[in-house]
Amino acid sequence: MIDKDYFVHSSSFVDEPTQIGKGTKIWHFCHIMANAIIGTDCNIGQNVVVSPGVVIGNNVKIQNNVSLYTGVSCEDNVFIGPSVVFTNVINPRSQIVRRNEYQKTLLEKGVSIGANATIVCGVELGKYAFVGAGSVVIKNVKPYSLVVGNPAKHVGWMSESGYKLIFDLSGIAFCPDTNQKYILKNNQVIKAENDNQTKV
Repeated sequence: MIDKDYFVHSSSFVDEPTQIGKGTKIWHFCHIMANAIIGTDCNIGQNVVVSPGVVIGNNVKIQNNVSLYTGVSCEDNVFIGPSVVFTNVINPRSQIVRRNEYQKTLLEKGVSIGANATIVCGVELGKYAFVGAGSVVIKNVKPYSLVVGNPAKHVGWMSESGYKLIFDLSGIAFCPDTNQKYILKNNQVIKAENDNQTKV
């Protein structure tokens, strides 16, 4: 049954039972499989498959030609670019059934993944991590980290607004868009909370 609170294009299929939040839009040629959970205000582009058990948070943007396989979970405000690839088995063989070996992949709040990137299963992408287009992620990515390449390597830090952070010698950086302060300590970035200090 199609709930009036969300939109599904007539060319797409939604199996039951599923949970889809208010304001979500599911566009052409998609397949939402049974027991998937999709939050509110999501935008799911053309030719997207959401497999059983996948969990998608609120305000998630999934561009065209993406398959989210069982084991993938996305928290709120995640962006998945066109033709991003996910996996859920490390050592697939056509003749061996490994459904009981699916590995978990977690995309924490605010993660962005560029077009044509590949996310190998079993990794966690920390909050607001940024994966460059075409990268191949084979290990965990720290919060706010910018990773690029094959295999993906850490090359910098990104603000929550998607701007590169340049830290001074004291480990302080300000987002050039919002002026939000960030702190780099022990090779980890945190956002300064309740800090009235502004960039001079």
